[in-house]
Amino acid sequence: MKDTFRDIILQHREALKAVEENRNNIVLFSRLLRNTLKENNKIIICGNGGSAADAQHFAAELVGRFKKNRRPLPAIALTTDTSIITAVANDFGFKEIFKKQIEAWGKKGDILIAISTSGNSENVIEAVKTAKQKGIKTVGLLGKNGGEIKKIVDLPIVIQSKSTARIQEMHILILHTAAEIIENSL
Repeated sequence: MKDTFRDIILQHREALKAVEENRNNIVLFSRLLRNTLKENNKIIICGNGGSAADAQHFAAELVGRFKKNRRPLPAIALTTDTSIITAVANDFGFKEIFKKQIEAWGKKGDILIAISTSGNSENVIEAVKTAKQKGIKTVGLLGKNGGEIKKIVDLPIVIQSKSTARIQEMHILILHTAAEIIENSL
């Protein structure tokens, strides 16, 4: 048990180094989000599994609040409407579940946060491609080596770790950092 705990803490520290190495991109990411909101555009977020939970968590921080009482900020997680997700998956295939929603709601000036610990999720790749076609800025919160998504987003932030759990921990740290920077700039 002690060895497991020690190993987890060591992995966490290693992953945290990747966050520190991405400092400039994280600040740029936060500025892009802030500017998107100041221009009355919205933040769109997608991901699968734990990354879907992170998408929902971040949208809640922006629409509700992070630390300060303030006006709700326009953010939407594409992972929450089970009727849309299951209808699109059934009729068009799972890789279309985010793409169709971006086609419906996304507009030039918005920003898409594509979260993927592998960087290779087909439905997230399709979301990024569709967003770019619509003039939507794209940011990837990625893991491992960044995968395919790293090659196609405007701003990749890669946590180079082999541990999905550690990658997700760093993604939520990055999102919380962005939420605080946004709130402090309002």
